[in-house]
Amino acid sequence: MIDFMLNGQPRHCEAPPDTSVLELLRETLGQTGTKEGCASGDCGACTVAIGEAGPDGRVHYHSANACITPAHQLQGRHLVTVEGLAQGEALHPAQAAMVACHASQCGFCTPGIVMSLFTLHEAQHASVTTPAPLTPQRLEAALGGNLCRCTGYRPIREAALTMADYPEQRPDWLDLAVDATASEQTPATDSAFVQPTTLAALVEERRHHPEAPIVAGATDLWLDVTQRLARFERLVDVTRVAELNAIEEATLEDGREGWWIGGAVTYSRLEPLLAEHYPTFAHLLHRLGSAQVRNRGTLGGNIANASPIGDTPPVLLALGSLLWLAGPSREGAGKAERELPLDDFFLDYKKTALNQDKEHAGEVIRALFLPRPDPDRHLRVWKLSKRREDDISALLGAFSWRLEAGVLREVRLAFGGMAAIPKRAVAAEAALEGQPPTVANFQAARAALRQDFQPMSDVRGSAHYRELSAANLLERLRLAIAKSETPSSPEVMLHAYAH
Repeated sequence: MIDFMLNGQPRHCEAPPDTSVLELLRETLGQTGTKEGCASGDCGACTVAIGEAGPDGRVHYHSANACITPAHQLQGRHLVTVEGLAQGEALHPAQAAMVACHASQCGFCTPGIVMSLFTLHEAQHASVTTPAPLTPQRLEAALGGNLCRCTGYRPIREAALTMADYPEQRPDWLDLAVDATASEQTPATDSAFVQPTTLAALVEERRHHPEAPIVAGATDLWLDVTQRLARFERLVDVTRVAELNAIEEATLEDGREGWWIGGAVTYSRLEPLLAEHYPTFAHLLHRLGSAQVRNRGTLGGNIANASPIGDTPPVLLALGSLLWLAGPSREGAGKAERELPLDDFFLDYKKTALNQDKEHAGEVIRALFLPRPDPDRHLRVWKLSKRREDDISALLGAFSWRLEAGVLREVRLAFGGMAAIPKRAVAAEAALEGQPPTVANFQAARAALRQDFQPMSDVRGSAHYRELSAANLLERLRLAIAKSETPSSPEVMLHAYAH
């Protein structure tokens, strides 16, 4: 059973563990305002808002793709759909602005766009100080995951910019729902959708069911349901595990300072930390999916998924990150924990150091160590994809180094899209380590890439394209160093096409 609020009304629903929020709305509850477009989290037609009580006692809403959000994760949450915004004939400002600006054409994508504008409006309303201006960057972040096939983006943008001009018609239950959701911290009661709230409970579940898939943001796992028609008899949700949601400062035994980022921390929660300390990495998040995806997707999931074209693993490899793994103890009750360099985690395509033998069966990523930036160490990240917005990488390069007395030190060059796993270019690193950043030395590093990688051809780019592009990124790095460009420059997208 799932107990949650829908547009201010309590709901008590029964559903199989692999039911999506979209299925629950349309097939069980008869709420058909939310549309299915792509069933893969790309188009935004099914966008809804999910609210949960924050530390300040208020409900905070975030946008989500209903087609790839597990319905059981609504437990104790507040779901808002397009049907709930108007009060009789009085439209919500997001709706009123869309009508006045003639921003709806065929209307199929409109409910999702309205819900994205609703969460943007709520963020403005929740500001305890003067609301931040709706800059082009904020609008891009809010609407980047909503596709309009009728090409109505100009009036949609105008609607977003004029929402504040309309009467504040907010349903009372948007704020009153705090009491309803704040007290609902119990996990889902469906025995097939397990929702532990502590690491100890998660480890115990993994002891008995190590084969059950783990779900967090579901931005990748749920594609097995919608695209491959897979069915899951049992799922383990880690989004309520307190330890996996923590961000804690720490000092390692080797003296490195930084933060342990819990495996269930979403990109949206991580972004303020990155914006302060790693602006290049933070800017990459804006090119990683849409707001709906970043609100749901987790850093731990991006690593555990082990996709060769995942955006964050190459950056973390370049930074020398470390994993904190936890699982059932082989000696009886309790848990076993270990630390593992990220370099040793990826073994082969979709194969990692998790659960590879009986000794570590049932392991999960408890946290990832993000080192505190060294002022003498530089980071550059460049991503190539067909689209600038909401697209998967054809190639991503992440480069970290120190320049000491005109010589390169601690060079780490990592790539995604060049092998079956995210991988460092160790031969190219060796060609640059201890050498000045000259044309000849970088030419040797580019030649060494052939020892490091034998990329494949696929729909995003040929092997030749990837080999040439990776070499060109190293040349771009040389030019950046030669021109003394600001190492923390946030540029990450190169607007190239992988043809």
